[in-house]
Parts: sequence; C-alpha cells; structure tokens
Amino acid sequence: MKGKIIVAGMGHGGLAAAGILAKNGYDVTVYEKKSEGTLGYDWTDIFDPKALAAAELPMPPETLYTYKEDMTFFNPAMTVGLRQHVPADQREIKMERRDIYDLLIRNAEKNGAKLVYDCKVRRPITAGSRVVGIATEKGDIYGDLIIDACGMESPVRMNLPAGIPIEKTVGRKDRISIYRAFFDRADRNEVQDKFKVILFAEGICGITWIATEEEHTDLLIGRFADLDEKEVSRVANSLRKSHPQLGTKVMRGGQFVQIPVRQPLSIMVWDGYAAIGDSAFMTVPLIGSGIANALRAARYLADTVMADANGRYDCETLWQYEVRYFRELGQGLAPLAAAKRLLLNMAPQDIDYFFESGTLNEDNITMTADFHSLFDLIRFDPADLMKKGRNLCKNKDAMKKLLSGVPKIAGAMAASAAIPHRWEERTVLRWAKRYSACFK
Repeated sequence: MKGKIIVAGMGHGGLAAAGILAKNGYDVTVYEKKSEGTLGYDWTDIFDPKALAAAELPMPPETLYTYKEDMTFFNPAMTVGLRQHVPADQREIKMERRDIYDLLIRNAEKNGAKLVYDCKVRRPITAGSRVVGIATEKGDIYGDLIIDACGMESPVRMNLPAGIPIEKTVGRKDRISIYRAFFDRADRNEVQDKFKVILFAEGICGITWIATEEEHTDLLIGRFADLDEKEVSRVANSLRKSHPQLGTKVMRGGQFVQIPVRQPLSIMVWDGYAAIGDSAFMTVPLIGSGIANALRAARYLADTVMADANGRYDCETLWQYEVRYFRELGQGLAPLAAAKRLLLNMAPQDIDYFFESGTLNEDNITMTADFHSLFDLIRFDPADLMKKGRNLCKNKDAMKKLLSGVPKIAGAMAASAAIPHRWEERTVLRWAKRYSACFK
C-alpha cells in the first residue's frame, strides 16, 4: 500500500481525488461530519460535463440530467435582456446535487476509498510546520497527506498555525449569501425568458435568478450582505408582481448558504497539506459555480501526489499541483475576481447604462460551460470597440469607475501568470504578496 491519505470533508474535489488515489493503490479515508445519505442541498446544480472525464468519472445516465437553458441577463431596471447563445456542444448539464454526490461516493467506494460519516473535523494536527493529521470529535487521526475538502469555512485551513502563510478567513465582499428555493408554478402561460438573471435587482448589490420549469419556479437571491427570511419574503413578493409564475409555496430547498466568490488561494499547499474546492476558493468569482473546477483540480492533485515517488508530500512536491491549477484555471479566475470587485463598485444606474446604451449586447455574452476566464464571459469585436468607447465617453462617472478597475484586472492577469514554477519559499511568498495585492 502506498501513502496514507486523509481527506477532511466530502467536498466534490476531495471525493474525486479520493477515488483516483484509491484506484492507484493509496490508502485513502474520507471523514465527513454529516450522516450517510444527507449530503447535498435539495436543489439542482449546473456544471460542465467535461469535468467528469477529467476526474475519471462516468457520464451519468441521461435520466439524471438535462441541459441548462440559455440565461437571459437583465439590468437592474429590467429594461434590457441579453440572452446567451451557447452552442449545443458547449452546454452545461443540470443535475440534482444529491445525484452528483451519489456518483462521486459510489466511484470512491468502488475504487477502494473508505468513507467515515458522523465524524466532525475540529482542527489540523501539526508537528513543527508540517500538517500530520486531523483532530476529530472521535479522536485524532494521522496520515501522510491531509487533503482539505471541508469548504469555505474549513476548520482545517482556518486553524492552521499562524506561521503557515495560508489565508485563513474570507472577507465580506468575497462571499455571497444565497437563498434558493423551488416554488410552485402559479401561472402556466408561456414564459419568454425561462432562465432570467437580474443584476443588482432593486438596486441592491447582488444577483437574482428566476428559472421557470414545468412544475416549479426556481428562485435564487444572492447578496453581498447578510440575508434573512424577512428580506427573502420581501424580494419574492416584489418579484411576483412582474413574474406571475412565481408561486408562494416552497416545494423544495428554502435554504441559506454562503459561497466564496473570490480569487483562488495564493498558497494552497504546505508540508503535508493541500486544499481543494471551496477550501481553496476554486469557484468562479462572478457566479459562485465551483463543481467543475474542483473536479479538474482533483485530477491535478492526484497526478501530483502520484508523481511524488518518495512520498514526501511537502511544499516542494505539492507546489506542482498549484502551478498546474493556476496554469489551467487560476490565470483566468484571478482576473474575474478583480472584475467582480470592479462590479461591486458600480452603481445600479451604471449597469443600466451599459445595457441600455448598447455598450453591452448579446454578441458580447459568450459564457459557456467551460467558463473560467474574463474572455469566456465577455467578448468584444475589435471593429465595434470604437462605438462602445464613444458610448462610455457619454457617461463620465461610469467610464471613470471602469477605467479605475482596469489596472487591477491587468495586474491580476500578470501576477497569476507569473506564479513561480518551482517552490522556493522566499520567492513564493513574494509572489503571493504581489498576487494578493491585486484584490485589495
């Protein structure tokens, strides 16, 4: 048997990595605080199906998924809708989150990983500067490598010693509060925009979507502030005035969650430790989707572990996992995080202007299933740039805000591309400081 791998938490990336490593002869055990059969929220998730193959997962049966409708993006005043036009071969699939977990769990168990439920992880165990295990409510557990898949508020990452230079906490502007529920469908008339996304609805910083299905209406409300039942009720009642299909009875979901929407960790590995998924902030910063990125990261991490023939699992060997992640995904996600901060500084009337003036139009909305960079989100025809520039010049305030964010976006592109290819602690720490400064 090869090295002993502990996976803390049953995040998507951790389970996928567990399956690959167990298949290749590693002793892998996954520890999860929830009970068997209770993982996953009571709603569907949308992700790129190509990520399944990257993590050596089979495509699920066609009965378990559908293809996502194209989204229509609306400005705060809801005067203009810009619809995606995603090619058929680049569509995302929509699948029950519990079915996604079932797929990951069955794959991990089939490949020999051991899964332990009802076992809450409390903190990491360290020896000197090396992470050597996890303290759980059932006792201390030791391993050669700890894979942290406990999520945004991971008790492993957040309790690492101060001397380990991995970010521990998440700022308020780097996490979004989400409420999501499936309401009954109150009106059966044909709906033109079946997947409607409203930016800064009612002038409040955040995102709202209303997705109309045959038997229900999927409502999501996201805020960069705390969200409670009273505010959800107010927003839902306001939306019903213009969306009669949105009923009043919650059929499924009705849960509040927090999702990281920020740049990936500047340092996601240490001696004996590797973060993955939400623990390493691998979501797409503008929308919070992270399943596909976590599955791809599982492939990168597993390959890195298997390449470590001596089983050192230290900064030097594990750093190649982060380098590959940044090369494949992080270099695109980091500028998106800078763009998100720019968006948060915009006023609702600025976004209204971009939509209503034609500065943004349907030809610019290019977000597809493989969306992980600014250029995957918005694309401009060079021949059209002069016209858009003239439009911007008519709104000096919006133009000033937009131009103020360009250096940060360019800096994030440059810094993420300049990640050191080999681990040398002082060099890595200097790079991490430069990279993090792009998001201040």
